[in-house]
Amino acid sequence: MKSVFLAAVAVLATIPGVALAQVSGEITVAAYASYYQDNFTKAIVEPFKRKFPEIKVHYFAQFSSAERLGTLRAQKDDPQIDVAIMDVSVARVGNAEGLFAKLDPKKVPSLRELVPAAIVAGEFGPALTFDSFALIYNTARFPVPPTSWKSMWDPRAAKEVVINAPPNIQGLALTIIATKIQGGDYTKSIDPGIALLKSLAPAVQSWSPSPDAYTLVTNGTAVLGTGWNSFSQLRKQQSDGKMGVVIPSEGTVPQIDTINLVAGSKNASAAQVFINYALGAEAQAAMVKALHFTPANAKAVVSPEDLALTAAGMKADILPVDWGYIANARDQWLERWRREVIAGSN
Repeated sequence: MKSVFLAAVAVLATIPGVALAQVSGEITVAAYASYYQDNFTKAIVEPFKRKFPEIKVHYFAQFSSAERLGTLRAQKDDPQIDVAIMDVSVARVGNAEGLFAKLDPKKVPSLRELVPAAIVAGEFGPALTFDSFALIYNTARFPVPPTSWKSMWDPRAAKEVVINAPPNIQGLALTIIATKIQGGDYTKSIDPGIALLKSLAPAVQSWSPSPDAYTLVTNGTAVLGTGWNSFSQLRKQQSDGKMGVVIPSEGTVPQIDTINLVAGSKNASAAQVFINYALGAEAQAAMVKALHFTPANAKAVVSPEDLALTAAGMKADILPVDWGYIANARDQWLERWRREVIAGSN
């Protein structure tokens, strides 16, 4: 995966011009709220609207992929969403339930530009971006940056650790890492990881930090927390030095957000024009600059300064993850967190 991250930004080329049929319409794109919405709108939606003025784009903001999945299920017989951006483990569930449609390569020629690891579901929605699991810390309490995930067990962080528990994908990532720290293999058993996380439970202040872990760590309400490198880098820049971010030495879990065409979309042609643009080299490079993701398009031209804020630029150890396996095990892992980990904090 590390080589894929590096390859995604190594090719200095541009997308050949592709003539797309003039398409008009009105689409709704469902994606994340808050900082993602602000930056995605500036980097992708606004330039798209200037390039394709005949297509109107409505942004439907939700905080989690699980919330988006619930909406898509409720609308299955009469979908109001045309394009859904969501993490790969939840998108696999949507594919299995028939909530998404296959993409037409003729309408989405940018598919040919993607790195191999971006093809996560065959002809269905590919990776839009790659992110990385990160540890965030309050710099006043940790003037020397922590280097290990084990820092969450540091006595200085007691009752001041904030974690996004499952069904949030961060909780799934932490399960993988905790199992690895204990010498286990999550595909065989997560018992070692669950035992380690259970020992962390008394130190946890919140399993669903509000408004978010970044704010709590920045203002000192919490000392350590989990986050994604993308948002962490944004919030670090805004924190006036109060919050730091590291990818610990034990490695990180890559997070993949996919972009999906909703089955039964009434505006499928316009939706695929948008998907094609979002997957294109120009848009992908803009996403790296705005949100510090590693691009899925191998031809995205990324500056060294932008690359330095990604996991690729930090030369992080990227742990291999079978997201198909995670999708199937997700409910079981969630139940174990509820019964064994979160219950231990009470």
